[in-house]
Amino acid sequence: MPIDDLVDDFAFLDDWEDRYRYVIELGKTLEPLSEAEHSAANKVQGCVSQVWLTSEARRDAQGHLRLHFRGDSDAFIVRGLVAILMRLYDGLTPAEILAVDARATLEGLGLNEHLSPQRSNGLYSMVGRIRHDAEVALADTAG
Repeated sequence: MPIDDLVDDFAFLDDWEDRYRYVIELGKTLEPLSEAEHSAANKVQGCVSQVWLTSEARRDAQGHLRLHFRGDSDAFIVRGLVAILMRLYDGLTPAEILAVDARATLEGLGLNEHLSPQRSNGLYSMVGRIRHDAEVALADTAG
């Protein structure tokens, strides 16, 4: 589901109780990570809950490098936030990832005003990790 569809879904839901339930449901759609992927190397620092993100760079049919992300968390709402970020970033090129204004998109969903400061910090720690992976992939392709 593209991020634009997600924005439309959020706009359709009237109150934040419904939106929270929807975020939790999104988390249930994540592909599970293996036990080995729940590693220290994949753990996102700066999150109160435990969060793991993996990235894999693959070339598409046109030869463009695209990053594919998977993630997990031990908290239901955070798993949903991971799912939102997967919709925002998965399958983009490193340059496209770096061009995404995550703050504006997430504000468009109304997340900033409805998450605790700790959850909000964790969310942006996940964004930072994704951006870091994109920067590394971009540097690898340049050098």
